[in-house]
Amino acid sequence: MDDLKIAAVCMNVVPGEVKINLDRIHSFAREASAKGANMICFPEFSVTGYLVTPSKGIYRGGDGSYVTERLVRIAKETGLVLVAGIIEFTDSEKPYITQVVTGPEGPIGFHRKTHLSPPEANIYQAGDEIKIFSYGGSTFGVLLCYEAHFPEISTTMALMGANLLLIPHASPRGNPQEKLESWLRHLKARAFDNSVFVVACNQVGNSGERLSFPGVSVVLGPDGHIMAEYAGEKEHILFVELEVDLLHSIKNHRMKYFLPKRRPELYGKISTV
Repeated sequence: MDDLKIAAVCMNVVPGEVKINLDRIHSFAREASAKGANMICFPEFSVTGYLVTPSKGIYRGGDGSYVTERLVRIAKETGLVLVAGIIEFTDSEKPYITQVVTGPEGPIGFHRKTHLSPPEANIYQAGDEIKIFSYGGSTFGVLLCYEAHFPEISTTMALMGANLLLIPHASPRGNPQEKLESWLRHLKARAFDNSVFVVACNQVGNSGERLSFPGVSVVLGPDGHIMAEYAGEKEHILFVELEVDLLHSIKNHRMKYFLPKRRPELYGKISTV
């Protein structure tokens, strides 16, 4: 992993107003680029909003391919690796909750949410692949909101080579401080147990879909310590320098890097029960 300056965005997302949201993403990306960021992470559903009755109509009757094309252009213009959330419609009955990953040279990939919360399971379908992404010297995974509660996902990504986990949220209810404290109960463990950086961000404000999102962003080091945090009611970009020396200091320490000491032959029940 190379040193990396990352921007984690708390964004107010207007449900169904794709053009407005894309314009806001463009504005945030320009600001992040001007301040020297290499990567920018937007919340889950940052393009479409969190819709409880999703319809292809939000994409002007199309499949939404123009949205991905716009995100690719923004990444190329700003020179950023950009991670933003959409509702992905396919030929399947239900759409996916998807995070698009693109960079200065073009599309990198996408992540379809693999574990859905109980309300989402009635509306969306789950993806069936855990993958990681690489750009330059950085290798990272994406987990969406509810997925962060399943430690097997982050460990799998770390074993695949990820040094950074991006965790975009669309997590409503509660005030910002309560939400931050709730996140830290499990996100610290995702960072510490796997010796990876963790970057998480949430939507902020009222959505118009009877949901209100507390603004929270947090960055954790591979030692599980908080590097930076934001908890508030307004849009905000949290900038943090992720230094490879910190990662190396953990992974080269005989007592602080746990993954090489695993005994997977003992863990069979994880995949069978």
